[in-house]
Amino acid sequence: MSPIEAIIQGIIQGITEFLPISSSGHLSISKHIFDIHMPGILFDIMLHLGTLVAVVFVYRETIGCLILEFFKCIGDIVRGKFKWSEMSEARRLLIMLVIGLVPLFFLFIPIPGTDMKIKDLSELFSTDNDIVVEGAALLVTALLLFLGIRSSKRTKPLRRIGAHARPDPVQGRTAVTVKDAIIIGITQFFAALFPGISRSGSTLSAGLMSGLNKQTALDYSFVLGIPAILAAAVVSVSDVAPGDIEQIGGVVILGIGVVVSAVVGFLAIKLLRWLLKSDRLQIFAYYTLIAGGIVLIVGIAEHVLGKNLFTGTLL
Repeated sequence: MSPIEAIIQGIIQGITEFLPISSSGHLSISKHIFDIHMPGILFDIMLHLGTLVAVVFVYRETIGCLILEFFKCIGDIVRGKFKWSEMSEARRLLIMLVIGLVPLFFLFIPIPGTDMKIKDLSELFSTDNDIVVEGAALLVTALLLFLGIRSSKRTKPLRRIGAHARPDPVQGRTAVTVKDAIIIGITQFFAALFPGISRSGSTLSAGLMSGLNKQTALDYSFVLGIPAILAAAVVSVSDVAPGDIEQIGGVVILGIGVVVSAVVGFLAIKLLRWLLKSDRLQIFAYYTLIAGGIVLIVGIAEHVLGKNLFTGTLL
C-alpha cells in the first residue's frame, strides 16, 4: 500500500466513522472502486483505533466521570448500598450504556450449518466483489435518518417551571431510559452486520425516534460506540497474521493511516455536532439516499454484465 492510499483510507474512515454515512460501507465501496486489496484486517483495525482516539479525546471528561462512577457503583453493589431509584446522572448513564451494549453479544451466536458466527456476516459482505448490499444498506441509513429528523421535529418542547415559565429551547428528553438503551442497542447490532448502515446515524436516529433530544441522542450514540469499537478491535486481533504489517507496507504506512483517521475523525465529530445543532442533519439523509441509489444501480448493473464497472475485473 502506498502512502497516498493510506491517507485516502484514513480520510474515508475518519469522515465516515462519525458522520452518519457509514464507514464500513464507504471503505468497502472505495476498495471496490479502486481495486484495493489489503492483506488481512490489521489496517482496518488500526484505522478504527485511530477514530477511537478521536472520540475518546472529545468525550474525555465524560469518560473520566464514567470510569470513576464504575468503581463507585461496584463498591455500592458490594456493600449492598446500590439503589436504582437513587442513581446519580453519571451512574444512570453508565447503566444505560451497559444495557445498550448487551445486544452486541448476539453477534457471537454461531450460524447453524456453518463455521461462522453472526458477526462474520459483516466481513463476508464487505470483502466480496458485490456492492449491492452496501447500496441497499445506505438506503436503509437514509430512511432511518429521515425518520429520526421527522421525530425530532415532532417532539414537544419541555417547559421550565418557575414564575416566568416559557418554552425550553431544548426539545425532547435528556435522560436515557432502559427502553431507549435497548432500542438503540438493537439498532447498533444491525449496523454492525451490514456495511452501509451507519452506526452513528442509525443509533442517533433511534434515539431521536425514542423521544430523546438531539444532543442527548448524539452523546449517547458516540459514547456507546467507544466500547463497541474497542471490543471489535480486540476480538479481531486474533485474526491478524504475523506478516500483515510488512504486507501493508510497514509501520510508517500503518502510522499514516492511524494519524489521518484520528485527526479527520476529530474534525468529523465537531462538524456533526454543529450540523445537528443547526438542524442540518438532512444533508446526510439526502447524501445516503443518492449515494445508496447510485451504488445499488451500479451493483445490479455489474451483476448483469458480470464485471466490475470501474476496474473491468470479472465478478
